[in-house]
Amino acid sequence: MLMSVDYFKKVLEDDLKSVIKPQYVDQIPRAIRGPVKSVGGLIKSRATMDNLEEILDVLELRQVIDRDVSLLSGGELQRFAIGTTCVAKADVYMFDEPSSFLDVKQRLNASKMIRSLLRPDDYVIVVEHDLAILDYLSDFICVLYGKPAVYGVVTMPASVREGINIFLDGNIPTENLRFREESLTFRVGEAGEEFIMDRSNDYGYPKMEKTLGDFHLSIEAGSFTGSEIIVMMGENGTGKTTFCRMLAGAEKPDGGKSIPPMSISMKPQKITPKFQGTVRQLFMKQIRAAFLNPQFQTDVYKPLKLDDFIDQEVQNLSGGELQRVAIVLSLGKPADIYVIDEPSAYLDSEQRIIAARVIKRYIMHLKKTAFVVEHDFIMATYLADRVIVFEGQPSIDSRANSPESLLTGCNKFLKNLDVTFRRDPSTYRPRINKQNSQLDQEQKLSGNFFFLEEES
Repeated sequence: MLMSVDYFKKVLEDDLKSVIKPQYVDQIPRAIRGPVKSVGGLIKSRATMDNLEEILDVLELRQVIDRDVSLLSGGELQRFAIGTTCVAKADVYMFDEPSSFLDVKQRLNASKMIRSLLRPDDYVIVVEHDLAILDYLSDFICVLYGKPAVYGVVTMPASVREGINIFLDGNIPTENLRFREESLTFRVGEAGEEFIMDRSNDYGYPKMEKTLGDFHLSIEAGSFTGSEIIVMMGENGTGKTTFCRMLAGAEKPDGGKSIPPMSISMKPQKITPKFQGTVRQLFMKQIRAAFLNPQFQTDVYKPLKLDDFIDQEVQNLSGGELQRVAIVLSLGKPADIYVIDEPSAYLDSEQRIIAARVIKRYIMHLKKTAFVVEHDFIMATYLADRVIVFEGQPSIDSRANSPESLLTGCNKFLKNLDVTFRRDPSTYRPRINKQNSQLDQEQKLSGNFFFLEEES
């Protein structure tokens, strides 16, 4: 209480210096004024602490240090924005969605960098939708609930586990208040446990290679069946999107090899709306049959809550609204294979869980196959029946392994990251173990980087 009184006293006296990492990092290049526009020049101009060298290494900014900020990708812009916030000495640090555009390894590195700012005389506040990263990053959690664009309520701070579980349960026990009708859980297989894998539709792809400029990708041969979701796990720049485009026929393998013909519906990673008209008009034009189907409405359309903006112009939609429209469009097209690239981008925590549930139930119900690229580890493990692990040096040389079981694949992926997960006994969500904690060391010694079994 003394700290909070002291904090508000400083706010009143205008005696607090704060720095903010904005939510929409893609707008940063337009906000830069002045002659200095390179990554290194801008970070050095803001550096008032002695952590610059560490930031350049941990956030992997050395390889883009001389590059103009306007030429950075989404992930590079995010790391640049986090870096420019971390080098400044301040009383209050605020990070708005620092994990967007980053892969799992980069999210963990960014979390370590943000936690390194903690001092007895400062405050670090983070808004985050990736629950695994939120768990890893936080000491205390405030849950926000309410009606979007109408009102919001902030709860009292709770411990990390209690705060996330309150959010998932939709109930605040201390206030006897329920803010969501149903609880959100992560029991593996819960969304499709009544469905049996369809072995009548077996597909496969051969061993392939693809060279794009200086980047080389080799893909091990693999097979898959109906009623199965295969999640691709790997760092940014290891070829996951390239593999998706090869499956969809947009990229051809080297050496004249070909993938057996399959009808494919793809949700791309980057959504650039070109349609002039409303969301309803777009659906009527592109997926009319599915959109008018009562089952599709019940399974896909209504859970994603598109009624809120069905008659808005597509060009005026936010990132999260566009993402939900893109998911509905991809699932609404008849296909053998559904390729869904980063469905959690721009979605809040609740929307991510609902989207994962919609995708899983729909794919299982249709007895189709889905390939999903996902960096939110909780969402990835919820969706996956099997995983393809991408290994190698990002943007230079990488390899896509054959599809393997969720447990084997996650163990391999997490071992590469030197991170261990356990499962929460209440909600079954995967939780990151603190680095070098007793449980972290025990799991590493036993080789169990990822636990599927539920804790008692």
